[in-house]
Amino acid sequence: MSKPTTPPDNAQPLALREALEERYLAYALSTITQRALPDVRDGLKPVQRRLLFAMRQLKLDPNTGFKKCARVVGEVIGRYHPHGDQSIYDALVRLAQDFAQRYPMVEGQGNFGNIDGDNAAAMRYTESRMTEVARLMLDGLDQDTVDFRATYDGEDEEPVVLPAAFPNLLANGTTGIAVGMATSIPPHNAAELVDASLHLIKQPNARDDTLLKYVPGPDFPTGGVLIEPAEEIAKAYRTGRGSFRLRAKWEREDIGRGGYQVVVTEMPYQVQKAKLIERVADLLQAKKLPLLSDIRDESAEDIRLVLEPKTRTVEPEVLMESLFRATDLEVRIPLNMNVLSGGQVPQVMSLKDSLQAFLDHRRDVLLRRTRFRLDKIAHRLEVLEGYLIAYLNLDEVIRIIREEDEPKKELIKTFKLTDVQAEAILNMRLRSLRKLEEMEIKGEHKDLTAERKTLNALLKSEGKQWDTIAGELKELKGSFGPKSTLGKRRTTLADAPDVDEAAVVEELTVKEPITVVCSESGWVRTLKGHTDDTSSLKYKAGDGPKFAIHAQTTDKVILFATNGRFYTLDAGKLPGGRGFGEPVSVMVDLGDGESVVAMFVHQPGRSLLVASQGGHGFVVDEDDIIAMTRKGKQVLNVAAGDEALICTVADGDTVAVMGENRKLLLFPLDQVNRMARGRGVRLQRYKDGGLRHAKVFKLKDGFQWRDGGGQKSLDAKVLKDWRGERAQAGRLPPNGFPKRDWAPRDGSIQTDL
Repeated sequence: MSKPTTPPDNAQPLALREALEERYLAYALSTITQRALPDVRDGLKPVQRRLLFAMRQLKLDPNTGFKKCARVVGEVIGRYHPHGDQSIYDALVRLAQDFAQRYPMVEGQGNFGNIDGDNAAAMRYTESRMTEVARLMLDGLDQDTVDFRATYDGEDEEPVVLPAAFPNLLANGTTGIAVGMATSIPPHNAAELVDASLHLIKQPNARDDTLLKYVPGPDFPTGGVLIEPAEEIAKAYRTGRGSFRLRAKWEREDIGRGGYQVVVTEMPYQVQKAKLIERVADLLQAKKLPLLSDIRDESAEDIRLVLEPKTRTVEPEVLMESLFRATDLEVRIPLNMNVLSGGQVPQVMSLKDSLQAFLDHRRDVLLRRTRFRLDKIAHRLEVLEGYLIAYLNLDEVIRIIREEDEPKKELIKTFKLTDVQAEAILNMRLRSLRKLEEMEIKGEHKDLTAERKTLNALLKSEGKQWDTIAGELKELKGSFGPKSTLGKRRTTLADAPDVDEAAVVEELTVKEPITVVCSESGWVRTLKGHTDDTSSLKYKAGDGPKFAIHAQTTDKVILFATNGRFYTLDAGKLPGGRGFGEPVSVMVDLGDGESVVAMFVHQPGRSLLVASQGGHGFVVDEDDIIAMTRKGKQVLNVAAGDEALICTVADGDTVAVMGENRKLLLFPLDQVNRMARGRGVRLQRYKDGGLRHAKVFKLKDGFQWRDGGGQKSLDAKVLKDWRGERAQAGRLPPNGFPKRDWAPRDGSIQTDL
């Protein structure tokens, strides 16, 4: 057994918690700033920026030849990006895919994957070069327009950000997942972004809603139809967070004799066609697409996905709505404009914020480029002034060069030249001593002096700076305007078609009779067919029967719980009859100690009486209780120590209530408020205990109840003495009045077991 290692003398004690926190924070910051989030100024992640910079170093300009992608990847991994070659190649491939990038920055030669989801060929087989968009991103890089930093090994330098003469962040979009945060920006139309930027230059205080006149929504490379409501789009761009509903573009194609087929011509963004077809085929085999007969892919260079309806009587709109619900022919594209402000600070920006950051960056680039040019002009003017001195004293200059041991020092002393001027004169060629050359130097000096004056005026005037930027943007729009092939908007904006959703749901689900069973502990299952005898069903130990209702697979099953909430379940999606079913708490958010007090099939237009054990209640329209979410819908507000107890059909003119004290009270139904949510009004007054039973009936028909297999009733005359006003105490019921079953203890609408 080895002895424990003695720590070195210079070891410092450090708490494990502090050490882990410090190191994990460093990792998180590295992931956020160096991998996942783009810079708001150029819209690029570090790996993408390094790829473009390396391709520029390799002189892979748009008008040059292609080079192997392996050469590019090797350059990036060897000099700039300390990560795996596969991640670098994946980034390169994505920059070249015209179905992934709205404005590709890499022009690929070879197999770079396709919309079916096939992968690109290995990097040793493919070739690439930059596109015009990439050239714009790098334009001015050698004019001191951006800062450079040392690479990871300190041997080279790389740009911190690119000059970005193209609004890449929004034009191409991006996605990324960091530590504790993520980003998701869909692509947009560059010409629309330019128009919005030009408006923002003219009106710096413009609101996001105003900019939406120029940028109505995303523009995806694969087209599609954007059906998100305008107010939701505006909210998303205003806050920097939201989502967009995007559908495939389709058209009806007649095939003769009254028949038709649907042809999908544009796919939603980032949906792989092959996987979509596979998903539809699986649903067809499972008989979950009853309106569709077949699907086949007839795509060549263009998308052509053919869908055949089951019968010619099916409306194409209903068919497509069913497919939009069940497949990725409709998707939600998230918007989360979480970017690095200034290249360092993560921030969620609005549309205006991101465009303003791009414009501010372009202004910084313009100022730095102008100062760089002024320095070059100053240096050139200094040289030209030295040349002019040399021409005026040509013989003396020649003598000094021929006879003096240190001609440079003598020239500086004799003509009061600068070191730069003396060096330039000594480097002059003999052919430059022509008279014509002197005239050219004077002309160049005049032109550069005028240019310097113009550039100095530009630096002093913010208005001229923005005019210059606006001119550059207009020139950009000329290249990527709506008349160009690349600049034309591809995604159509439209309103969602007005299709009966209930009809779509009903068509999607095969209508079959079922019996829904719920146990005392809240375990739900379904049996095929309408079964009256459920005595043979088995339950878990300590559990037993509670509800059994007849329904169709197209119905909505409503649950009313002790917390006063209504929950809506799709009958066709309830678990089958094998085993004990599933607990209702898996389907809805039902807390500990809460249970189901009523279960019934939804009937539109019906009214319900709901009440708590404390004796408060009201009438609610059944259409107002539907909520297809796990949280359900809070309808009856119950106080602490109280719970919901009664849910019964409000079909009649009289309410009968009975307390735990066995006192009966009948009063008119119109004395009970009709509400959508609340505590309600007091139904009956109690000295001790609370409500036990409640029922709504028609007084002229008498009070009816079950007794074994028969039906019994008491007419209105017998019940005359128990009629009164709401909130009275009532009196003991007449002889023969049912002690049970006239309103079940659990308050269910349907007959309980």
